[in-house]
Amino acid sequence: MKSLKEILQDVDTKKIIGVSDKLIEDVYLDSREVTDNSIFFAVTGTLTDGHLFIEKAIEKGATVIFCEEIPENIDKSITYIQVENMKKNMAIAVSNFFDNPSRELKLIGVTGTNGKTTIATLLYQLMMKMNKKSGLLSTVENRIGEETLTSTHTTPDVIKLNELLKKMRDAGCEYAFMEVSSHAIDQGRIENMDFDIAIFTNITHEHLDYHGNFRNYIDTKKKFFDNLKPEAFALTNIDDPNGMVMTQNSKANIKTYSLKKMADYKAKILQNSILGLHMKINDYEAYLKLRGEFNAYNILAVFGTMDILNFENLEILVQMSELDPVTGRFEIIPNSDNTIFTIIDYAHTPDALKNILSTLGNIRQKPAKIITVFGAGGDRDKTKRPEMGKIAAKLSDLVIVTSDNPRTEDPKEIIRDILAGINPEAKEKVLEVEDRRQAIKTALKLAGKNDLVVIAGKGHEDYQEINGKKFPFSDKEIVKTIWYKDIN
Repeated sequence: MKSLKEILQDVDTKKIIGVSDKLIEDVYLDSREVTDNSIFFAVTGTLTDGHLFIEKAIEKGATVIFCEEIPENIDKSITYIQVENMKKNMAIAVSNFFDNPSRELKLIGVTGTNGKTTIATLLYQLMMKMNKKSGLLSTVENRIGEETLTSTHTTPDVIKLNELLKKMRDAGCEYAFMEVSSHAIDQGRIENMDFDIAIFTNITHEHLDYHGNFRNYIDTKKKFFDNLKPEAFALTNIDDPNGMVMTQNSKANIKTYSLKKMADYKAKILQNSILGLHMKINDYEAYLKLRGEFNAYNILAVFGTMDILNFENLEILVQMSELDPVTGRFEIIPNSDNTIFTIIDYAHTPDALKNILSTLGNIRQKPAKIITVFGAGGDRDKTKRPEMGKIAAKLSDLVIVTSDNPRTEDPKEIIRDILAGINPEAKEKVLEVEDRRQAIKTALKLAGKNDLVVIAGKGHEDYQEINGKKFPFSDKEIVKTIWYKDIN
């Protein structure tokens, strides 16, 4: 419970109607969840306007309404707080309600198109191995120390985010590692968060259905770095064309990492195999269980972050050498006699798909084939579909185009969009199998000795979303079932 006066500290109010000496028991964005003696934030979103649900929130027990427009019908028992910038002021109010937990944690955020989950999760695992109790907020899962919580968004809404950070702080966590999505930045979910380190991985074709164009996407990511405090650190990948763009207006201390240029954290790949990476990182050699050049960048970002946090370099690498790949990220499942390898990966963008297929092309033992099974999500950026089809056909020996999460779209239409990007001469090595389970089964039956079967797009997900409903479906479990029951 918190007094409204405490909650309003530093909030830029335009107008207050009603008394401000109330006690508040909870805060809500969704009017359906409102309980007694709570605040309801009437947020104007992309799909609906929270102002339409003010009366419903009051009926359910809200005693304070945050809004940008005062409603026509005023309830004298209710306090109305009018603000001009809802995202900013709501974030301040919510942080105050939860006692500003981000200020008491070492908070590290990771943004970029690809690599967010891997970097955040590896950092969390590394800290826990070093007996530093930590929290994790990721696409795959949320963790508070050893406790696992279900994750529903890459970055939770501002209320859930503060609530989770408070739980981390109260549980004795010193560090919190979180993915920061472009949606979260644009929608103000990380407003008023006190980040100590912000990491930029890369930026490629993704979410243009939301941002409209690539320039808007870049500018959104850049806001994360623009708003860092002067004592914070910005760690950026300068091999990405926009790596230094991200930090142009940042007040933070800038640190860089690279595989190709002079940087604060520099690495060279000495060997890249199905078993992992042998790398030289600054002055040290290390063997890692992760594979591929894209993971070399992830490793370097983790190393740089730990160095910024003042951990000893040799100890960092010793502990990193024991870390396993993140669930659903280049996760290898061999058949029973280790002659065929299946790779489960979340790759659902053109760049991510290119990265994994290029890596496998470099490490496979010819004449071993690369067989790729993938689709594309429905109700999402359609422009990337033909590009992914083109990449898959170019870098694979056999492609099976299938369903992903069609959501409300017709899977056949999504598949047609993918096939449109494949050159006519490459069509002979492309199969269309709409049923994803059957597509995976087909790929495994066609695979021979030493072949590599890539199942891309869903990674860690354990469901398939069709017409607004989620049905149990795990690529990993399907593969295991087929390997050990159907085929053998």
